[in-house]
Amino acid sequence: MKPHLFHPEADAEYAAAARFYAKIQPELGGRFYDEIEAAIAAVCEHPRQFHEFDPPARRYLAQRFPYAIVYLEEPDRIWIVAVMHLHRQPGYWHERLG
Repeated sequence: MKPHLFHPEADAEYAAAARFYAKIQPELGGRFYDEIEAAIAAVCEHPRQFHEFDPPARRYLAQRFPYAIVYLEEPDRIWIVAVMHLHRQPGYWHERLG
């Protein structure tokens, strides 16, 4: 299992989305957090299993929330470049690839 690292803006997206759902209902925020953490674990365990949708980036689609984890597999880690809402500005994260 590879370790993961968030791009700072991806980390901020994740936190903002969790706060949003927690404001609606604390339990909902917890379910969002649990689902994203499970997604990250799956990506770290089997990074090549998920769809390469914008090479070299891959995407893991959340099951119960309209979010995806966009990541790059690097030799020593998984670099999470976006915790992306699926109904907003696709491709905005490209600038994070440097």
